[in-house]
Amino acid sequence: MTSSADLVFPPLLWGEEVTTDAFDHACRRALLGCDAGLVAWRATPDLLEGALVLAPDVPLSRAMTMLPLCGVGFQNALGALAPPEVAVHLDWDGGLRVNGASCGGFRCMAASADPDAVPDWLVIGFTLPLLPENDAPGTTPDRTSLYAEGCAEVFPPALLEAWARHTLGWISRWEQDGSRGLHAEWRGLAHGLGEPARQNGQTGLFVGVDEDFGMLLRDDHGTTHLIPLTTLLEPAP
Repeated sequence: MTSSADLVFPPLLWGEEVTTDAFDHACRRALLGCDAGLVAWRATPDLLEGALVLAPDVPLSRAMTMLPLCGVGFQNALGALAPPEVAVHLDWDGGLRVNGASCGGFRCMAASADPDAVPDWLVIGFTLPLLPENDAPGTTPDRTSLYAEGCAEVFPPALLEAWARHTLGWISRWEQDGSRGLHAEWRGLAHGLGEPARQNGQTGLFVGVDEDFGMLLRDDHGTTHLIPLTTLLEPAP
């Protein structure tokens, strides 16, 4: 079994185990100019957090593809470690779903919110609850935790290691072949496609995504609205 002391990250990535919020730590390190490839992480008895620092060489509007890409990497990682009956799906806004219920999710921050500019850095991070938030999980049927869904044998540091490996593989594939393969993989995992949705004050039918994974919502009048992924960015300090 992998221990937290001997995680092996793929080439170009390295880990920093932290005792505070992993996403905040990664953003602070990015602000200070750390090299891309840092994976900040924290594992407690009830929570797993991971955050990856990236240095895009494309405009932010395209670099935001890293949000769904990291989600696909997570699904691939958990899918390889969890029992085969465990289903993992992805919300457009970064949410994770295990067996249909919300189970943590991803967040993002960049050096700039200008969609046409190449940001100095981009951080994508996730939080995954391992244990139920209270002693009566039936009171929150729309929210779950990893262990509550039959994944008690999944070792959190090993999951983080696998996430880093699968994510780096998808980044390499995206850089070489473009978004087609990632789009196909993501569509098979996306939660709510073809169903009514509400996002950023817009309501309509979630009919798909554009080339850069912007949400396409078709309203009752037949007008399709584009909601870019950049609207999900948290403001940088």
